[in-house]
Amino acid sequence: MAEPPNWFFSLCAFVSFVLVMIPLPWHLEAWNTGTCLYMIWTGLACLNQFINSVVWNSDVINRAPVWCDISTKFIIGSAVAIPASSLCINRRLYHIASVSSVTKTRAQKRRDVMVDLAIGLGLPILEMCLHYIVQGHRFNIFEEVGCYPFTWNTPPAYALVFCWPIAIGVVSGYYCILTIRELSIRRAQFKELLSANKNLSSSRYFRLMGLAGIEVLCTVPLGAYSIYLNSTAEPIQRWVSWANTHYDFSRVGQYPSVVWHENQLTIISIQLSRYFIIICALVFFAFFGFADEAMRNYRLAYQSVTKRVGLSTASFSATGTWTANGTNPDMSYNGRSGTMPVFITQRTEQKRDSFASFSTDLSLGDYGGALDDVKKEPYSPTSSGGSISKETLPISPVDSMNIPLPTLPEPTLDVHAVPRHVPDAPDSIDVV
Repeated sequence: MAEPPNWFFSLCAFVSFVLVMIPLPWHLEAWNTGTCLYMIWTGLACLNQFINSVVWNSDVINRAPVWCDISTKFIIGSAVAIPASSLCINRRLYHIASVSSVTKTRAQKRRDVMVDLAIGLGLPILEMCLHYIVQGHRFNIFEEVGCYPFTWNTPPAYALVFCWPIAIGVVSGYYCILTIRELSIRRAQFKELLSANKNLSSSRYFRLMGLAGIEVLCTVPLGAYSIYLNSTAEPIQRWVSWANTHYDFSRVGQYPSVVWHENQLTIISIQLSRYFIIICALVFFAFFGFADEAMRNYRLAYQSVTKRVGLSTASFSATGTWTANGTNPDMSYNGRSGTMPVFITQRTEQKRDSFASFSTDLSLGDYGGALDDVKKEPYSPTSSGGSISKETLPISPVDSMNIPLPTLPEPTLDVHAVPRHVPDAPDSIDVV
């Protein structure tokens, strides 16, 4: 079977690094230790393989020996770290499903984090140290692959290096089975158990369970197959002594592409170890890259970027309201009511000179209903009572000379109609 070109692997490794690191910020906020460890180890492993495949794409020159020392130890550690992170996830899911009390103290939460760090960081670091016991020389450099660790194929290597992923996968599978059992027993209490974990919904719980379950199903068979390849690709050597194993330790093995492609088992072993990291990253993104919280954070990031560059963005809410943001904020569409977008044009009027306020022209109001022919604006529920906006003002000022005034009757005075004044005095006066 033809191998994919090296540039294809480099592209997949870089894309996988970006994809697996995208959900990291909101998982850090939720303090999901096992999930964060899984993302960090997988993302850095993809980045490490990407750098190696680019730098040593066409040669085997030992141009960065210190980098190769770090890179090869990281490859050894990541082979254990990813199953260990899955073990942390399965262990946490089991404790959530089987806990008798829905509340946890701060000390208990801190202890859980410390245990997860001991598993997800302590075991990989321990594996890096144990690998030195069976490390025959410094490292190897394969063309198109880059720096690669060397393990002396002796019986102690199987106990110290090759069997660790299988052992961790078995323990993780045990926790996964216990979690399924507890969920089947406490199905009625499941919502109450999740209520104690504010950052863990039922959807995220089952997604974590699916990720850990797939990782367990892949780790044990691939670990067993890796042991088979190591035992058959080259004969197992007899362990003699520490000095014999580390003789000429500073040597660097350099293998061009035409050399290491001669052995089919070597090709399978190297390519499987590289592409397995990419598969882990893509599986994680498939579970968490399209979740509700991920889509919400994508939307916020997109709006933040478009605001910085000054582009207009459009969003569609769940209620059926479409809004346009950016250069034209006065456009909206409601899908449920069926109303079309409304375009509002704002007009700027020239301010009247202050001397016009001293004009002798009078502005008369409506007298006696003479202005009833003036059309009144209908009431709009969007306008607030008691407020006047620029849009409600007339386009041009009203000229009082053009308003028809009512005809008043001419003043007439009827003299006889005016009552005469009667003095307050008696009709007759008697003189004594």
